[in-house]
Amino acid sequence: MIEVPVSLFSLRPIPVGGLALAGVVAGYPATSTAGPTGGATKHDASDGEKATPVAERPWIRRVVPARNMIEIGVYGGAFFAADDHDFYDPATAPQKPLWKVGIGDWGLRFAYFPLSFLGLEIEGNVVPTFARTATNDPVLLYGFRGHPILRLPGYRISPFALGGFGLMGVRSAMDVVGRDVDPIAHYGVGVELFAHRFVALRLEGRHLMGAKAARQNDVTHHFEVLFGVSFTYRVPKRPEPPPPPDRDGDGFVDAKDACPDEPGVAPDGCPRRDTDGDGFLDRDDACPKVPGVAPDGCPIPDTDGDGILDPDDACVDEPETKNGYQDDDGCPDELPEPVKEFSGVIEGIEFDFNEATIKPESKPVLDKAIEVLKEFPEIRVEIVGHTDNVGTREFNLELSRRRAEAVRDYLVRGGIDPSRLRVRGAGPDEPIAPNDTEEGRAKNRRTEFRILTKDDEPDTGPKDRAKGQAQ
Repeated sequence: MIEVPVSLFSLRPIPVGGLALAGVVAGYPATSTAGPTGGATKHDASDGEKATPVAERPWIRRVVPARNMIEIGVYGGAFFAADDHDFYDPATAPQKPLWKVGIGDWGLRFAYFPLSFLGLEIEGNVVPTFARTATNDPVLLYGFRGHPILRLPGYRISPFALGGFGLMGVRSAMDVVGRDVDPIAHYGVGVELFAHRFVALRLEGRHLMGAKAARQNDVTHHFEVLFGVSFTYRVPKRPEPPPPPDRDGDGFVDAKDACPDEPGVAPDGCPRRDTDGDGFLDRDDACPKVPGVAPDGCPIPDTDGDGILDPDDACVDEPETKNGYQDDDGCPDELPEPVKEFSGVIEGIEFDFNEATIKPESKPVLDKAIEVLKEFPEIRVEIVGHTDNVGTREFNLELSRRRAEAVRDYLVRGGIDPSRLRVRGAGPDEPIAPNDTEEGRAKNRRTEFRILTKDDEPDTGPKDRAKGQAQ
């Protein structure tokens, strides 16, 4: 028995300058990966299997059939020809039987295995032999054939089966068997040993079926026993192209993503937006840029643009007249005549000199104002006190404010809600006549009522009442 040294199939890592060169272990390439101690760990890149240290694999699985494998081999063996063969030229009939075993059966083969268990193979062979004549004349058989191969994957010892068709011809002297070519079918079984990543050994037996001599409708049988050596090579896989970019990682490739930098959803890869922030997503919002309400996300319309929404507007197509009277109904209107009488300078309100005491003769005017304000409860009024320029500005501002408050207090005592009233002391700052004559100064000493509208800020206390005085 010839023992093959283990070192032939197992090359250990050789440390070189702190690195490890990993050789081939049982036919598999080893990739060097620095371990904790600076050594190398060998990993296998076999088809369909996770990288595993070769040393941990059982011997039977260290080298196995792989997909995309090419085998180029030579073989030799024995060809057993039937006596009633058809390897002859009919002109030389009757045919002469050949030696039972010629001088070997020699050939070349090429196989490609797209799958680890299935491949296609073609072969060409020659069989030098002799005719059984008195002079043992030489005869050369030759053939070309192809077949699929089905083999057991996953193990370095791989049984296989094959079957196919081809042509087989003969060449010899014309007085022996002449020349001829005939179709021939074959099938067989065998076993292949993957001794090394690049070397496989193969043993098989085949049954060949060809025409029987001079009787083309009958079959005769030949046999082969073959031993071969193949050189194996695994075609590298083409690297898969990188996936198309998807910068935002939302599953929509950038080329089809309308928002490539923002994760989104179908149909366009954009996020669900609510541009106007009204709670209606843009895709469901009939007015995506204007905040709105149900059912369509659009704002409630204000057809006449008066600030009163159509559902609350009694005059949808006519804007409200904002004059302080019925400003909530959305319709144009005018101040009632009684109210007009108490808008602007109110004649007849007199005060003691340099005091905020209302003179008794002023009461009829103020009582009339109370009646009008009670008749029109939606009216709100700002009471503004004015003075001439005699005296200091600070004194006049304070005096005008106190006089306006005195008027307000009288109205409140008469039953007017103080929330409807606002006061302001203008002092000498808003004259309506020149202050260089007594007549002009008398006109400037006045009390005004200004009708407040919804746009006017309500009086919120002493701070508002003093507004305009501290200049």
